[in-house]
Amino acid sequence: MASPRKSAQETPLLSKHEHSVLVLQGGGALGAYQAGVYEGMAEHKFAPDWVTGVSIGAINAALIAGNAPERRIPRLREFWDRVSSGNMVVPPSLFDPLRGTINRLSATATATFGVPGFFQPRFPPSYLLPEGAPGAMSIYDTSPLRETLLKLIDFKVINDTDKSRSIRLSMGAVNVHTGNSVYFDNHKQQIGPEHIMASGALPPGFPAVVIDGDHYWDGGIVSNSPLWYVLDDMPQINALIAQVDLFSARGDLPTSLDEVLERAKDIQFSSKTRFNTNRIKELEAMRGALGRLLKKLPPKMRDDADVVALRPLAEFKRSVTLMHLINRRLSHSSSAKDYEFSRVTVRELWETGLDDVRRSCAHTNWRKVAECEEGIQILDLAD
Repeated sequence: MASPRKSAQETPLLSKHEHSVLVLQGGGALGAYQAGVYEGMAEHKFAPDWVTGVSIGAINAALIAGNAPERRIPRLREFWDRVSSGNMVVPPSLFDPLRGTINRLSATATATFGVPGFFQPRFPPSYLLPEGAPGAMSIYDTSPLRETLLKLIDFKVINDTDKSRSIRLSMGAVNVHTGNSVYFDNHKQQIGPEHIMASGALPPGFPAVVIDGDHYWDGGIVSNSPLWYVLDDMPQINALIAQVDLFSARGDLPTSLDEVLERAKDIQFSSKTRFNTNRIKELEAMRGALGRLLKKLPPKMRDDADVVALRPLAEFKRSVTLMHLINRRLSHSSSAKDYEFSRVTVRELWETGLDDVRRSCAHTNWRKVAECEEGIQILDLAD
C-alpha cells in the first residue's frame, strides 16, 4: 500500500488525561478504516498506552501493540497489503459505473478462494467430513493467519515484563462452552497468536481456537465493542478513549434487497455500541445523583449498612473523554462489505479513516478532547 499523503499541518493531541486508550470494533475488511485512523492519530501524536479490540480490531490492536512505534504503521500496511493482494488493482476512475458490480465479484472471490495470508477454503470441504473430525466445523482454514501474525508481530514486545515499555493489549473472545465473554490481556497473561485468532474466530466460517483446553469464538458474538471491558477493569480510569466503529448506527432508508441486508448488518453490529455509550452516560448521571442523595442523609444514617454498601459507587472519581470515529457507508458498498477485500476498497477505507481524523482535528469540539473533566464526556467528532 502506498504511503498516504502527509497532512499539511500536524496538530499534537495534547491530552491532560493520564491514559490514552484505543478501542477497536470488529468488522472484517472494514478494519482497514481503523488502520487509517491510527495513522492519522499518530500524525497528531496520539500515543495509546492501552489498545483493546475484537475480531479484526484485535488483529489491528496486536499489530500496534506488538511493534515498536516506528514500525506500527508499516506493519499495518504490510498486513492490509497482504490480505488484499489477491485482487486486481484498478484506479476507481476507470470503473466507477461498475464499481458496485466489481465489489460484489471481489466478495464472491473472497468467499470462494479465501484471502491470502488470512484464510483459505478447506479441502476436502467441511460438509464431506464426518462429525467431530478436524475441519468439520468450519468452512475455512485459518492457519495462514497464524503465519502472518508470527511474521508481522513481535510477541516479545507484547509480553515484555516491564509494563512501562509496552502497550497494554486486551482482546475479546467468547467461550464456546459457557457462552461468556472472555478477554485475553497481556497485563494478566502471556499472549500468543492463538489469542488473537480466537478473538476473530467467527463461526461458521472460522474454526474455534483451543486455549488451555477451552474453545473460543469471535468476541463480537457477545459484544462487538470492548469499551465496557475498559471501564469495568479500571472503573476509576482517567483517560482519553478513542473508539473506532466500523458500522454506522445511522443510515438512509434502503432501496433494494442488498441495501436492506447491509442496513440490517449495520444496525446489528452498531446497536450495542450506541447502547453502551448511552448506558454509560445514564449510569454516570445516576452515580452523581446517588452521591448527592447520600450527602443529604441525616448523620444517624451514615453508618447504615445499605448506605455503607452504596457509598463506594458514589465516591469513586473518573475522568473520561470518549471520542467516536465512525466508518460511514461508502456509496458503492454492499451487504458483503465486511468480506470485500479488493485492493482499491482497502485503500479507500484506509484513506477514509485518515481523512476522518484530519477533519476531526478541524472540528470545533477538537479542543474538548484535550480537556480533563470529572465524569464522562462523549464526542462524535467526524460527524
